[in-house]
Amino acid sequence: MTHARNYMELALQLARRGLGNVEPNPAVGAVIVKNGKIIGRGWHKKFGGPHAEINALADCKKQGANPKGATIFVTLEPCCHFGKTGPCTDAIIAAKLKKVVVATIDPSEHANGKGIRQLRKAGIKVDVGECEAEARVINSPFMKFASTGKTWVTLKWAQSIDGKLAWAKTDSKHRWISCEESRKDAHKLRRQVGAILVGINTVLKDDPLLTPRPARGKKPIRIVLDNHLRIPLDCKLLKTAKDVPLLIVTRAVSLRTKTKKAKQIISRGAEILACPASRSNLQFLLTQLGKRGVQHLLVEGGPTVIGSFLKAKLADEVVIYVAAKILDAKGGADISWATNNLHLCRAGIKHICCDIRINGLTKNGMTAAGITKG
Repeated sequence: MTHARNYMELALQLARRGLGNVEPNPAVGAVIVKNGKIIGRGWHKKFGGPHAEINALADCKKQGANPKGATIFVTLEPCCHFGKTGPCTDAIIAAKLKKVVVATIDPSEHANGKGIRQLRKAGIKVDVGECEAEARVINSPFMKFASTGKTWVTLKWAQSIDGKLAWAKTDSKHRWISCEESRKDAHKLRRQVGAILVGINTVLKDDPLLTPRPARGKKPIRIVLDNHLRIPLDCKLLKTAKDVPLLIVTRAVSLRTKTKKAKQIISRGAEILACPASRSNLQFLLTQLGKRGVQHLLVEGGPTVIGSFLKAKLADEVVIYVAAKILDAKGGADISWATNNLHLCRAGIKHICCDIRINGLTKNGMTAAGITKG
């Protein structure tokens, strides 16, 4: 393994620290090296805050090190435009760095190689491609949206070893399949997304709130697939609709036949999106989310909703929490029928307390994120 890869892998580790705090911006990490020694580290910590390169240069100053003539390893092409912060390329040039190693190009319209060209024009050597696939995986929703304007779809569920999503019994002691630590991990995932979706059956059964906890200021759009407007007017989602965005996706015919119910839903602060009879509600919804600038959709529905996304080949990523439990074979919601032909690329496995977290990209997700090697 080369030193360059070691430094870039460290930058990737730093980038991951920003996940859940920087979206819809990408998570970026940077490491500055001079004479074989790391003199500065930084990552993008918060949306609207200084970028990774700026934080790494500030760390050099804190350490009493001069970055002149050094090399910076950064997981994404440095920005060259004015946004909430100034251009990172200007800061790199001003610091008189000698070389920039970039993991992957930023496909955004305002970037897409412009930052690299600006650095090279200033006489700075730029190498591109070190740990490129890993860098694209970290920011796969950003990569897809920046390249296509389409929303990244992550399916998430908890299941038993025998593929059940729920207990046959409904008493409270059997309510959760996954452990508390897995549920905390799932809330971290919620903080990374722009929208969270469930089907109406989940609402009727569990009366969920669908918010990340702790929220940390983020309020993803909550979405319910409800073809017949069956959502209870006293559910938690509608009670909080004026504080946290709520979108009810229904069929156009239901909107026409249940005008009174629709008005009551709207009066509580929710928005109703009516899908034409000629369109798939999933395809229609994803098109609308793309137009609204939603980069990342998290689907937390039951087997019917999850199976629908898989059958339509609309899933880009899958996250599964597998509990060390075998549930009643004659009861409970079964997901195995929907996952028989599911193949994941760049899959990862992590132990969380007594559960196992499995995650990976679908083939569609690999293509959407621009990753060529599985």
